[in-house]
Amino acid sequence: MFTLPALPYDYAALEPYIDAETMHLHHDKHHAAYTKNLNDALATHPEFTPKSAEDLLIDLVSVPEDIRTKVKNNGGGYVNHSFFWEIMASQAPPPDSKLLSALNSAFGTLDTFKEKFTAAAVGQFGSGWAWLVADHGRLVITSTGNQDSPLSQNQTPLLAVDVWEHAYYLKYQNRRAEYITAWWHVVNWMRVSEIFAGLS
Repeated sequence: MFTLPALPYDYAALEPYIDAETMHLHHDKHHAAYTKNLNDALATHPEFTPKSAEDLLIDLVSVPEDIRTKVKNNGGGYVNHSFFWEIMASQAPPPDSKLLSALNSAFGTLDTFKEKFTAAAVGQFGSGWAWLVADHGRLVITSTGNQDSPLSQNQTPLLAVDVWEHAYYLKYQNRRAEYITAWWHVVNWMRVSEIFAGLS
């Protein structure tokens, strides 16, 4: 049985970049719905309940066909949002030297990485996510539609931004690019650096 994880900070902690009302809606309604729907899907196949949501996404082909799409969508929503909350913080120190060196090696500079990541986020058609992932030892920027997870492509997420409209529409309306620009102010580089360090 999966439970909705608590936010690691107050709803208003990311103001003025992400407003408290959006955080309430995003966490208490949207993330809660993914959690409930994932549990409901798995209730018909209790043999899968001991698995973590991440393991279900990594090995989707093993999930029974009658619930596979529900697990993909709602398990993805559950995992993606759980990850999203933890890679944001009210204080955003820069990446540590190891991560910064890797980003510079892969993309040229940190600013170039941010530009390319922002382009992926703004350019994602419709609902979805932009990601920085580790893919067989390489750092790669990618995007996914809906609640698809890079875990299902054998990629390890390091950073993600939610570009579903519910993530930003109350404050930014249709100005997705403005939302992404603001979001960089709350990236928890300390947590991203910790995840990256854990890969080696």
